Amino acid sequence: MNASSDDGTQQRDDSNAPKRGKGGIGDSVKVVAQAILIALVIRTFLFQPFSIPSGSLIPTLLIGDYLFVSKYAYGYSRYSFPWGIVPFEGRIWSAEPQRGDIAVFASPKNDGTDYVKRVIGLPGDTIQMVDNVLVINGKPVERERIGTYPDADQWGRPLNVPLYRETLPGGRSHLIIEREGAASYWANTFVYKVPDGHYFMMGDNRDNSSDSRDLASMGYVPFDHFIGRAEITFFSLDDETPAWQIWNWPSAVRWDRLFMRIH
Repeated sequence: MNASSDDGTQQRDDSNAPKRGKGGIGDSVKVVAQAILIALVIRTFLFQPFSIPSGSLIPTLLIGDYLFVSKYAYGYSRYSFPWGIVPFEGRIWSAEPQRGDIAVFASPKNDGTDYVKRVIGLPGDTIQMVDNVLVINGKPVERERIGTYPDADQWGRPLNVPLYRETLPGGRSHLIIEREGAASYWANTFVYKVPDGHYFMMGDNRDNSSDSRDLASMGYVPFDHFIGRAEITFFSLDDETPAWQIWNWPSAVRWDRLFMRIH
């Protein structure tokens, strides 16, 4: 029906007319854009997911582990941002990595690769391998043989390898394995002197890790290349199952590794 206003003009009463629908394409685009923005903020400033493609940190991290890395743990550099889109030098709100941390960092060779390794040497430290025993500042690092670990040789054949508990200066301990022992290429090295503002990174799979021992391929890692500290595995699949094969998840998920703290 129509109603009259005070000036006598006719006004249409649309109270019973159908309302124009909400939630059209524009609203959907807005919701998607907001979700992307929130995800980008979380990824850049709080937590970023990473997957483990190699066995260099076995037995701590396995191929097929998916983990969250805290971006705020060491502050922020240009490597904290996707594709390095915020070009600045150094770090802001920085906190130094601690010996024993497992950290994700951008390749010191700036080849676009991200690595995950354990912080072994701090700025000013000397590092050496002697008969496959880690020596820090002239003192052999304490380690204890605690058993064997199921691994594979370079041809994929299964074998059990020595498993050790290594305790770094300061008291933090972790597990390492040795596939080749004293016969390893890296069993004996010269003395490395870690430069100021750099860190010496190593894998827990001592005989199968490309790390700071190889100065040509990695070497010392500058502090501003650090992306974050590995905190927790939120998902894990056996290394024979691609993540997209959802139908294989029930049998391929390593349920005991879900939401496991990383040490």
